[in-house]
Amino acid sequence: MHGLSCKCKWGLTFIMFLSVICVFIFCEYLIYYPAILRCSWPELNGDSGKGVPPLRALFLSDTHLLGAIKGHWLDKLRREWQMERAFQTALGLLQPEVVFILGDIFDEGKWSSPKDWEDDVRRFKQIFRHPSDVELIAIIGNHDIGFHHEMNWYKLERFEKVFNVTSARIVTNKGVNFVLVNSMAMHGDRCPICEHVENELYSLSQALNCSVLSHRSSSMRTYCQDDMQKFPHSSPIILQHYPLYRPNDAECTGQDAASPEERHQVFHERYDVLSQEASQRLLWWFQPRLILSGHTHSACKVIHDNKHPEISVPSFSWRNRNNPSFILGTFSPTDFQLAKCFLPEESSVVVIYCSTAMVVSLLLTAHLHFSKTSMLLATSLMGKHKGF
Repeated sequence: MHGLSCKCKWGLTFIMFLSVICVFIFCEYLIYYPAILRCSWPELNGDSGKGVPPLRALFLSDTHLLGAIKGHWLDKLRREWQMERAFQTALGLLQPEVVFILGDIFDEGKWSSPKDWEDDVRRFKQIFRHPSDVELIAIIGNHDIGFHHEMNWYKLERFEKVFNVTSARIVTNKGVNFVLVNSMAMHGDRCPICEHVENELYSLSQALNCSVLSHRSSSMRTYCQDDMQKFPHSSPIILQHYPLYRPNDAECTGQDAASPEERHQVFHERYDVLSQEASQRLLWWFQPRLILSGHTHSACKVIHDNKHPEISVPSFSWRNRNNPSFILGTFSPTDFQLAKCFLPEESSVVVIYCSTAMVVSLLLTAHLHFSKTSMLLATSLMGKHKGF
C-alpha cells in the first residue's frame, strides 16, 4: 500500500507540474496565435492601382519602453516580453511589408543619458527585430525627445541617427506617399527646430502638390519648378504622434476608445493635440486622404473638414491599456482600407494564472487530505490486525 501511495503521490505531482508548464507556455507564447490568427488584411475595392500589388502596412503606437529612471525591472520584463511576443507573432503570421511605429517608442528618451539611451535602443532592436525585407519606420514622439520646451538638437539628432528618419520626410512605397511629421516641432513659435521643420514640410508639400496636380493642370506645370523633388501621383497619408486638433474624445467609440469618464476631458493644444493653426496648415499644405496618429493611448476616428479621416492608434503595451491593438492597412495609390487587430487582454492572462493557482491549490489540499486519511485508516487497520 505504501508503494502504491508513493506512485500516486509522484504521479499527481508530475501531472500538476506538467499542467503548470502547459499553462505558462500558453499564456506566454501560444495565446498570441489565436488572437492574431483572427486578423486579416483588408481588401481594396476594385483596381488596386495599375496592376501593382497593394502595399501592406502595419501601424502601432506608444510602446513606451521603460528606462533606467522610472522603470522597475519586473514591469520591464513583463510588458516588454508581451510586446516582443505580440510583434514577432504578428510578423510571422501577417508578414507586413512595412511597419510604422507612431511615436513614444521610449518612455524616458527625453531624460536618458547616453549610456541609458544605448541600453534602451538595444532592447528596442531585440523586441522589434524584423527580417531585412520588412521596413520599420519610427515617428518621433514627445517621450522620445521631450515636449516642445524640452526638445533640443542633441536629442532630436540622436533619435534621427538611430532610426534613420528626419522630422519632415516623405516615404514612398509602391506609389503610396507617407508624410512623416515631428509633432513637437509644430508649436508655431518659430523656435529654430520648429522653423526648420515647418520650412521643410512646406517645401515637401509644394513638391508633392506639383507631382500630384501638374499632370492635371497646365497652370500647375507652369508654377512648378523642374528641380523639385518628384513623387508619385498619389494623395499622401500623414503619420505623426500628436493627433490633429480636436476638443476631446467625445465622438470616439469602440471597445478601445477612452473610458466614458475620460472622453469629455478637454484636450490642451500643443500638449494633447496639435494646435488648431498647425492642424489647418498640415491639412491645407498636404490635403491628405488619411491621417494616422497616436499619443492618447486610445482609439478614435475623426473626420476633419468633412473629408480628411484621422485614426488614432491605441497603445501597443499592456502598461497603457488592458486591450492593446494595432492597425493593418492595405494601400494603393488611389485607395486604402484599414482593419484593427486586438491582442490578448492582460486581465485574461491574469485570470488564467489565478485560476490555475487555485486549481493546483485545491488539488494539493485534496491530495494532502486524502493522504492523511489513508494513513490514519492504514494505522487503524494495522492496530486491529495486531489485536488479533
